[in-house]
Amino acid sequence: MNYRLLSLAFSTALSGASLYAAQFKEQTIDDKIGIGYGLAIADVNGDKKKDVLLVDAAEVAWYENPTWQKHVISGKLAERDHVCIAAEDIDGDGKAEIAIGAQWNPGDTVNSGAVFYLVAPEDRTQQWKAVKLPHEPTVHRMWWTHDDSGKYSLIVAPLHGRGNKNGAGDGVKLLEYIVPANPDDEWKTRLIEDTMHMTHNLDPVQWDTDRSQEILYGGKEAIFLLDKKGDSWSKTKLAGDQTGFAGVGELRLGKQKQGRFIATIEPMHGTNVAVYTTAQGGDSWNRLVIDSSLNDGHAVGIGDLLQTGDDQVVIGWRGKNADGKVGLKLFQRSGDKWESSWVDDNGMACEDLKVVDLNGDSWLDIIAAGRATKNVKIYWNQGKR
Repeated sequence: MNYRLLSLAFSTALSGASLYAAQFKEQTIDDKIGIGYGLAIADVNGDKKKDVLLVDAAEVAWYENPTWQKHVISGKLAERDHVCIAAEDIDGDGKAEIAIGAQWNPGDTVNSGAVFYLVAPEDRTQQWKAVKLPHEPTVHRMWWTHDDSGKYSLIVAPLHGRGNKNGAGDGVKLLEYIVPANPDDEWKTRLIEDTMHMTHNLDPVQWDTDRSQEILYGGKEAIFLLDKKGDSWSKTKLAGDQTGFAGVGELRLGKQKQGRFIATIEPMHGTNVAVYTTAQGGDSWNRLVIDSSLNDGHAVGIGDLLQTGDDQVVIGWRGKNADGKVGLKLFQRSGDKWESSWVDDNGMACEDLKVVDLNGDSWLDIIAAGRATKNVKIYWNQGKR
């Protein structure tokens, strides 16, 4: 493991606003991963500390907080790569449950894909039992979400619809998996939405006043808000008709004093960072591109890392841009503009990232996994200056 202190300075000349510098202490917790397809943050062993979970091409592992010792809990579950992970304490015992998406082959829209639920042994550092669940082809992303009663379901999104070619054909079947009392029993599924194509990611959010989580869902055609009432899901189109819209790869919901916003990478694996804003209580969303220099943009994180009362945006990309660099950048709003600064300058070919307070000091940290750089890093937030 190694550490490096990063000081991120923002210009203060925009719109007369005071922008802050941020400092992050960089720690590499693994420098020998395969691809680093997906990250999750959850308490795996019930010690009330948030651990880092990684689904890699041929294994599933968790890094134990605070030593970051790596525990490999599954080898390869399918012939082809693993691709996604969801981890959450869904039964209230203080320990995370884990689901995995695998058999990744985006070119095969008929026979690819797999979904597994992992059953923990008494010693959670040892191998977990894999229970194979029903699936659609090209399983790509998954999240645990809860309803108004606090009961969790697994939401699974394929990349393509069954039998699709070149992003056209049947729509993607976004499925809700109903958790049985015994994980070895049948897992029933419920169709949530099936009209979009090339749906790269989703974001569980708290949108309205009920306890149930809603879902922001992005794809080739639109950004939808999906809302569950009882056993039924409804959808509202938030974006897709704005000038310049060409589909969404990644998306996250943020909050600012002026109202909530949505940050995206566009199109899928794209070059643009876009922000959608609306007046408080309004339903008309305005699109603003705040950066167009990415190559293979692949991760968005949101949170008030600077404790200003407004959320900032963390963006990661995995292909070398025009300057020959991969990395992570932090975007902070100043008036009607957004300013960026490096979090990692060419040391993180970002496949996925998370924003969360890992050490309980109230400052949000950044955790990222790198594809070509083959690393997992924590960027410890040292506060603003």
